[in-house]
Amino acid sequence: MTECENLIRLPNPPSIAAWSTTVGKKEGEGPLRNFFDEIETDSYFGQKTWEAAESELQRRTVLRLFEKAGCTEHDVGCLFAGDLINQCTSSTYALRHFDTPYLGIFGACSTFAEGLLLGSCMVSGLSVKHCAVLTSSHFSSAERQFRFPLSYGGQRTPNAQWTCTAAGAAMLTPAEAPPFIRGLCAGRVRDAGITDASNMGAAMAPAAADTIARYLSATRTRPADYDAIVTGDLGIVGTRLLIQLMEQNGYDIRSVHRDCGVMMFDSKRQDTHAGGSGCGCSASIICGYFLPKLQSGEYQNVLYAATGALLSPMLCQQGESIPGICHVVHLSHTVGEEGKA
Repeated sequence: MTECENLIRLPNPPSIAAWSTTVGKKEGEGPLRNFFDEIETDSYFGQKTWEAAESELQRRTVLRLFEKAGCTEHDVGCLFAGDLINQCTSSTYALRHFDTPYLGIFGACSTFAEGLLLGSCMVSGLSVKHCAVLTSSHFSSAERQFRFPLSYGGQRTPNAQWTCTAAGAAMLTPAEAPPFIRGLCAGRVRDAGITDASNMGAAMAPAAADTIARYLSATRTRPADYDAIVTGDLGIVGTRLLIQLMEQNGYDIRSVHRDCGVMMFDSKRQDTHAGGSGCGCSASIICGYFLPKLQSGEYQNVLYAATGALLSPMLCQQGESIPGICHVVHLSHTVGEEGKA
C-alpha cells in the first residue's frame, strides 16, 4: 500500500453540524463534568437491566442530537451505531424506536471513529444530507460480558481500565460550518501478542502508532501541525507505550498527545487505575470537549485516533492474543488545502 492509498481524501469535507453527550454518575464526578449535556446519577437509567439501561442511554443521546440538529428521525438518511455488547444489542434495541435507516458497526472502543469515517464517505461521496453516528458503553453491561459479574467482586489489576458509562452522537451534513472532517485513515489489525484481557492499553497501542504514523506520512505533516493528537482510549499504560512507539517511527507526540481514557477520570481520586475505556469514552469527550473548541476556532486541527481492543472473551479463555485496531479522523476548523494540516 502506498502513502497515497493510506489516506482517504474527501472531495467535499462534511461538517459536524451538531453533537450530544450523556454520561453516568462516575463520569460526571470527573474533571470533564462541565462538558457533558446530561449526567445521569441512576446507573439503571430507569430500566430493569444493565443492557436496557445502555439502550436508554443511547435513545436519550440520539433524541437530543436530533433536537440540536433541528431535524427529525425521518430527515436522517443513515445512522451508524455501535456498542460493546454482542450483536450490537444496545444500539439495536435503542434504535427500534426510530424509523431512521440503521447500520450497526463494531470496532470496540474505536467504533465512534469508524462511524465518523463511514458517515463522512456517505455525506461527501453520496450526498446524504444528514448522517448520524452514535456509540455507547456501560460499565456494568461490559463487565458482565468481558470479565465477571459485579457480584463476583473480582480484584482489578493496576493496568485495568474502567469502562465508561457514556454515549456520544454526531450529525454529519454538507453544511459549510466548522468543525469539518478533512481526512481519514482506516486502521489495520495489529497484534502485539497481549493475552491479558485487563491490559487493553498495551494491546491497542501498536495499532494506534501504525495508523497515526501512516496518516502523518501520507499528509506530510508533523505532530506540531495539530493542536492535539487524541487517542481513545489507551489509558495510562497504553499512552506510555504509544509515545515510545511513535518515537521509534521518528515522531515526538508528547507535547500534543491527549488520551480520552486519561482525561475522563481523576485516577487518584476516583480509583480507576489505568483510566477509562469503552465506546462511549472517546465519543463523549470528542463531542463534549473537542468539537466545541474546533467550532469556536480555539483549536484549528485535531487528529482523532480512536483505538479498539478486538477482544473475544471466548478466544482469550482459549489462550488467544488480543488484536488491536485504530482509525484516524482529521477534525478541523477549516476545509483547508490538500496536503496541509
